[in-house]
Formats: sequence, C-alpha cells, structure tokens
Amino acid sequence: MENSLSQYITLTEENIDKEHICCAFSDKKYAAGYQLKKEWLTKEFANGYVFRRLDARAKVFIEYVPAEYAWLPVTAPDYLMINCFWVSGQYKGRGHGYHLLQSVIEDAKKQQKSGLVTVVGTKKNHFMSDTKWLLKHGFEEIERLPNGFSLLAMSFHDNDVVPCFNDCAKSGECADKQGLVAYYSNRCPYTDYYVNGMLCVLAQEKNISLKVIKLETREQAQASPTPATIFSLFYNGKFVTTDLSVCTKAAFEGWGKR
Repeated sequence: MENSLSQYITLTEENIDKEHICCAFSDKKYAAGYQLKKEWLTKEFANGYVFRRLDARAKVFIEYVPAEYAWLPVTAPDYLMINCFWVSGQYKGRGHGYHLLQSVIEDAKKQQKSGLVTVVGTKKNHFMSDTKWLLKHGFEEIERLPNGFSLLAMSFHDNDVVPCFNDCAKSGECADKQGLVAYYSNRCPYTDYYVNGMLCVLAQEKNISLKVIKLETREQAQASPTPATIFSLFYNGKFVTTDLSVCTKAAFEGWGKR
C-alpha cells in the first residue's frame, strides 16, 4: 500500500492553469466543459474548495468543501462535504482511496469540523462515490430518499444538528411534469458536451420535449430537486438517472422503450 501524501497534488489558483483535473483532459470533444470546470473550481477555491489528486495522468482524486458552500441541497453545518471521489483502473487496490480520505479527515479535524458528509446512491449510482466502500470506512447512512439517494456522514462527536437533505429534494420529483428535464452544472467537465450537445439533438430527433436547467449558482443548486447536481434527468416529473450515457443514441433509445 502506497502511503506518502507527497505523491498527491492540491490544486490552487496558482497552479490550476498548468495542472489537469483528472477527467476529460485528453479528449478534444470535452474541451469546452473541461475549461468550464476549471473556471468553476477557480471561483470555488475562495470558499475553501479543495481538489486533491495523484501526481499522474490518472483519475485518482477527491474534492471537498465546507458543506455550507456545497452545490448540493443538503444542510450540514460545521461539516466538510465530499463531492467527487474517484480511484480508477490500475490505481485501485493501492491505498489511494484510503489515503485521500484520511487527508480529508485530517483537514476536517484541523478546522475543528464536526465531521464529513457526502451524497451517494443508495445503490451505486453513476458519477457518485462507492457507497459500500464509504460505509466500510467509517461513514453511516443518516437519510435516504425515495428516488435512490442516501446521505452519509462520519461524525467526530455528538452534534446538536444532524445533517439532512433540504426539503426541496425529498420528494424525488421535479416541478415540471411534462417531458424530459435535465439539471446540470459545471461541476463536471463531461456535462456540457452530453447535455447541450447530444441530449438536445436526440430529444429533437425523437420529438420529445426537453427542458435544460443549468445550475449557475450555489443557491440554485442548494434549492434544486435533485442531490445529483452534476447531472440528473427527470421524465414527467419523475427522477430517471444520473448517468450521462443516457445522452448517447443507443442508451437514449433503450431508455425510451422501457
């Protein structure tokens, strides 16, 4: 098991222009979304946002922020919110997940936070952290929504306020009850290409109404009907998926036949 934290890089305003952000860094079709994610990160650094990754051309990274600044419909005062947390391919099983998580725990304790929280799929969801792994490493489920999302917490001590989903996200439905509705943000470099490109074209080809709602501010994200603010698709008001691959022709047609 590798254990030196010196092998990880923490991105800052000073180095983000020359450092990659793990996802979509080598595919030109995601170039616009990649730049949008970098711009989003740069703005969020002022709110204590941390992006830490392996010093390699790999998808091995963790992102976190004080929960009050998280782009999620969650109330968790005095906690750190873990956003994307990913160890991929050949880098699995080498201790990277453990050491990245430990770095967040140490940071939270230095800041005298009450603990960590994160949103996951009750079962594994696309573009969300590994639920089973987190439960094995000190997290507990503290709330579950009917559309398949769970709020996990690692508390360092008993707290007067228990983290919770905001009311806007608890029904599992969105306000628009006709056709497709896609919520997305610049939190991920893939979303711009899939939502504004492929999904819009497919919906037009199939003559299905589509409303795209881009979450432009933290306040909008915290008031959204979905805990998956990277990307969520609804149909006739009901949550469908967090999987961006639904925006591809084969997956979209397969979903439409269900």
